[in-house]
Amino acid sequence: MTYAFSQLPAGFLVDKLGARKMYFIAIAGWSIATALMAFGTKLWHFVTFRALLGLMESPNGPASAKLTADWFPRSERGQATAIWDSGSKWGPAVAPPVLTFFLITFGWQSIFVFLGVIGIVLAVAFYMFYRMPEEHRRVSEEEFAHIKSERDIEEAGTTKASWIGLFKHRQVWGMMAGFFCVIWIWNIFIVFMPLYLQDAHGVTIAGTGILAAIPYVGAAILGITGGWLMTRYTKRSGRDALTAKRYFMSGAAIVAGILVVLIPFLPTLPLALGVMTLALGFVATMQAAAWAMPGDIVPRSQIASVGAIQNFGGYFGGAFAPLLTGVLYDATGSYTPSFVIGGIIASLAAVAYTVLVRKPITASKTVTA
Repeated sequence: MTYAFSQLPAGFLVDKLGARKMYFIAIAGWSIATALMAFGTKLWHFVTFRALLGLMESPNGPASAKLTADWFPRSERGQATAIWDSGSKWGPAVAPPVLTFFLITFGWQSIFVFLGVIGIVLAVAFYMFYRMPEEHRRVSEEEFAHIKSERDIEEAGTTKASWIGLFKHRQVWGMMAGFFCVIWIWNIFIVFMPLYLQDAHGVTIAGTGILAAIPYVGAAILGITGGWLMTRYTKRSGRDALTAKRYFMSGAAIVAGILVVLIPFLPTLPLALGVMTLALGFVATMQAAAWAMPGDIVPRSQIASVGAIQNFGGYFGGAFAPLLTGVLYDATGSYTPSFVIGGIIASLAAVAYTVLVRKPITASKTVTA
């Protein structure tokens, strides 16, 4: 919940201070919080450091969306977003064997120290080398012209509202509700996939680390593919970028929902893993579309704010998904009700984005502070 509520000020700060500064602060901050876990000796230490991690991680998504808008025209942001968002899938796939090695060889504290050091190095490298397109020495005039080719149209089609005024628009509430549905099912997979494989298919704890990585690898690849198709469709269909993303979001939500409902009824482990992989791939496509969408409804100066508000809605709901899943499992001894409910909720993202996020925030409906 700390991460969810921290989204609200984080997005505002990214828009005010710039993505470069806030991205550096975020990466360095959550790396320090991670490293501190190695020195915890009491429960309140771990709770405190975990809360600090959520606080410092909060600018990450909004800053990434801001950087994408700075470097790509609107029609190409779906593909670019899918690539950086794939990191949240590569991580769960690659981390288990690497961290298991550190656990066995050096002890549990080494895991947190290793991740903290790597993160700080990454933060410093990013701050040293990242530059805006207009400041980058290797960006040619032709490339820069392409980057800003749609900015005039983009700025003309949207109107800036005050930060509080953003909550007066149904587009923003639609994005919050839609991402609530996306992160609900994402968090069920993150928290319960290993336990489900062990409970429903008899996978050993050792085997879970390898098998649970398969859906995330597939999701990363399928998510990038979905982003590429989204960008290609946007350019070839003649539709505006927002409409194209809504179509992709709605289609992916419906398919993902159906696949998630099927998972607990599949009789074999290979079939279950295959459907899980496809389901997570469509969820990854939904996440890419959602993070690329703020630039379609507000000016570039507010992309991080709207992205953060959307993410707040997602992770506010996502915090309750594992809780309900645990309660239902304790009551029934089965994950089936949670997958069925999760599939229905995932499909409802199509309703939220299709009905409520239909057009940019325009001057006639903008309320300023």
